[in-house]
This record gives sequence, structure tokens and C-alpha cells, in this order.
Amino acid sequence: MKRSYYINLVFCLPLILMMSCQKELLNTVPNDRISTAIFWNTLGDATLGANAAYPYLETFGNIFFWDGFSDIGHTNQFFQPEATMEQDVYDATSGRVLSEWNSSYQGIYASNTYFANVGKVQTTDTNSLRVLGGEVRALRAYHYIHLAMLYGAVPLITTPIDVSQAESLRRTSVDSIWDFVESELTAAAAVLPVKPSQKGRISKGAALALLARAALYAGRYQDAAGAASQVMSMNAYSMYPNYGNLFQYAGVENSEVILEREFMAGANTTNVVFNLMGPYSQKSSQNYYVPTKTLVDAYQMTNGKDITDPTSGFDPYHPYAGRDPRLHYSIFVPGDTLPNAAIFNPVPNSGTTDAIGGTYYATVTGFTSKKYITAQDYANPTQCTINLTLLRYAEILLTYAEAKIELNQIDQSVYDAINQVRTRPSVNMPAIGTGLTQDSLRSVVRHERMVELAFEGLRFYDLRRWKTTAAMMNGPVYGMTYNNGGTLTTIQVPFTRVFAAPRDYLWPVPYNESLLNPGLGQNPGW
Repeated sequence: MKRSYYINLVFCLPLILMMSCQKELLNTVPNDRISTAIFWNTLGDATLGANAAYPYLETFGNIFFWDGFSDIGHTNQFFQPEATMEQDVYDATSGRVLSEWNSSYQGIYASNTYFANVGKVQTTDTNSLRVLGGEVRALRAYHYIHLAMLYGAVPLITTPIDVSQAESLRRTSVDSIWDFVESELTAAAAVLPVKPSQKGRISKGAALALLARAALYAGRYQDAAGAASQVMSMNAYSMYPNYGNLFQYAGVENSEVILEREFMAGANTTNVVFNLMGPYSQKSSQNYYVPTKTLVDAYQMTNGKDITDPTSGFDPYHPYAGRDPRLHYSIFVPGDTLPNAAIFNPVPNSGTTDAIGGTYYATVTGFTSKKYITAQDYANPTQCTINLTLLRYAEILLTYAEAKIELNQIDQSVYDAINQVRTRPSVNMPAIGTGLTQDSLRSVVRHERMVELAFEGLRFYDLRRWKTTAAMMNGPVYGMTYNNGGTLTTIQVPFTRVFAAPRDYLWPVPYNESLLNPGLGQNPGW
């Protein structure tokens, strides 16, 4: 039987319990799921239906992957499928290409199911229904942003469909997808409250923040600046003073968070953070994605100068001293204290568990990500309950600045937005001076996105929309530079990344989908 994976017409296949023709058995209400005959009646049912769309938001694993598949990260273990994708050894049959398509359409299906049934609900609380509808619209738009950035034109589906309908679908132009996303998020923002009814739910600010992100990705800079400005004028968010705590328990639900994926002790925990990203010495973590020299070298000196500037004061024999504090908040570099209170020493032949070359689990670059890695989880790393930040205010400020720069509408508000990010108390980097050219400011804001938002899942999309991936993702991967008996030695990972432009700026339509529905076509070059 043919079936379309990308629509996910059902969440699970019903079990065929018996072949009886007895009418009373055939009419029995199943007891292993909720029947539509008794559901979609109350406001509580509508709330549960909306809740069903939330699990498809990005996960820790995905957030780390997107930066690991960019210039600032690297898949640490050469035999993992993501490593072969870095080498451009993948095609339409890739499991990752299919899984991203599937998961997005699963989320879209959950949203479409809600809208197809919520009209049956009987309640006098119509405002609550409007709010739930706004949440689900925003969640559906979230997935279409993801699909448009990965595949370009994709099927635009707004109602549950059957198999025959799925097999006759055609792709909608990417411009029309962006039109739909903007329309949905605008409508959602109009009905959503500034403060959501429960933590973790989509708010007005989240819908507007997603609108700003989507418009920026689409190159619709006026819309991006407008949506970001609305978030800023809400006065509902502010820069959290302590950057280092943003991704620790102390920073959960802080003033900067616009949308988080919620975790809770005893009910919803994750083992992904330590397992994927912790240094190998910390409970045999896997270092699945590790930072590269490209990222580490991007952090300026505290005087605001690049380390390549001969007047910056950079000392290659003490390369991590006097640097932008965000470096030490974001990345474990040699000499840092680990969660178990040991000192991180990945230098080759150092004799430590983290030494480069000691095992293929140890970091190959000499760096590991620090965000979400906390000493509190060391005793039981499978029970992490730090919330995953999906949207935060710093991104909005940088989105506003970038959009205004691209429009060449440069005024004091652009400098103010960038400097709010640079000068938070725990970072305290020098403010950007006024009078810069459009090109200079473009470089500034791109640099800030790189170091401020490192390993938060945005770099992959940034490189692709800027069309700089080909320049940044071809060639060897480099790691730390260390003092090797008086000689400075830079780690060169025995690995070469390949990015074939222009083909690789879009992923292929998954093979299974085009096999089931040849009318979907294929992206150029695949």
C-alpha cells in the first residue's frame, strides 16, 4: 500500500483486532485512543488538541545540529551520518533529509487537525478559542519557516488530506510560502496575549519574533524591522544581565526569553545535553558537535579589537586571556573548569580523558560547547531540566539592526540595538561607534550574530541566506593552537568539508516523497 511519509496522515496505525462481522463488535468505541465521537466537545478538548502541536518544536539535538553543520561547528565523530553530510556525501535518500521533512509535516498535520475539528467545540469562552487558534497558527508557521529554508518550494497544506490527495500534491512557490507564514503570524499576534496563560505557550511576542525571523530569512527587511520593532516596543523583554546564566538553571525563564521548550523534573527531562555535547571526561559524553577555530577566533579582545589586529594585545601563547567574555560563557577552552571541578586539558598527549587523539569520542578541535552544560547535572546527567531557549530578545535586537542596515535606514536605533547586546553587564564589550558605512555595519551585525547566538541553532540558516556558505564551508576543519614545546601548533582535523554551490543552498526533496509523488519534482542539481 502506498503511503506518503510527508503528510503523516495518522500518528499511528490502528491495530486490526479481529475479522468478525458482528455488528456490535464493529460499533465498539476503541479503548486505546480517544475517539472523535467523544472528543472535540469542550474547551478542555480544544486545549488538548492545541497541546498536541507543541511537541514538534525544535529539540536540543536539532538545535545543536544546525550549528554543527556550519562553519562554527563540526561533527566530532567521522563515522556519523552528519559528518558525511559535511563532506557533501549525501543525496535525496539521506535519513536527515527525510526526517526533517517528516517532522515538520507531522507538526503541520497536528495543527491542521486542530483547525479541522475545533469548530465542533461548544463553549461560551470564545476568547480562549481565539487564543488557542493563534498559538496553533504560529506553530504551523514555525514549521513552514523551517521547510522553506531547507527545501525552498514545498507543498502548502492547511487541512488534513487523504492518501490520494497527498499523491497529487504540487509544491507551492517559496514566495507564496513566505506570504502564508507572514499572514499566519500576523493573525496570530493580533489575538495572542502579551503574557501567555501558561509557561511555554506561544505569546504575542513569540508570534511577532517568529514573524521578524521569517521576514529576515525571506529578505523582506521592512517587514522584519517592523515586526522586531513591535517586539521591542512591547517592553515585555529586556537583556538579561548575566550572559553566562542564560543557559543554566539560574537563567530559566529569564527576562530575555521569548519562547522556551519547557522541561520539568519527574515529568519531562532530557539526557541529550550532556550526552551529545559535554566534554568526554564528563560521564563519557560524546562531543557529538564541537566548536571550531573559526568560532573561537571570532571572539574579540575586551578592547573590541579582533585578535588579528596587531594592536589588540592578543597573546598567542595565552590565547584565551582578555577575550570577549562570551567566549568563556559559551565554550570550554583549555584551562576552563569542568562540571566535575577538573581542569579541561585537551592538548594532544596530555594524558587526560579529553586529550585530542586519545579516543574518537574526545573533541578533535580541542573545544566543546558550554551552553546548557552545568555542574548541577553532573551527578545525574540524564535528568536535565534546563529549558531550551528557542527565541530570545538578543536575536530580535540583532534582527532589527540587520534589517535596517540592509534597507540602508541607518540611524541611532541601529547602533542602540547592537550595543544593547554588546554591553550587557556580564559582557561589557565596547559600544560600536557611530558613523560606520553600510558595509561596515553589515560586518558588525553578522559578527554579533555569530558570537552572541553560537550553538543556538541559527548559524546554518544565516550562512545560507547570506549566500556565504560556499566560502565558509569548503576546506579543512581547524582546532586550537597550542604551545607544543615552545612551538605554536594548530590542530588540523583530518577532514575536508565540501559545499557545492549553488546546489547545496537547498536540500533535495526526499527520495521517498518524489517516488510516491513524482509531481513534486526535484531541486536543481539533485
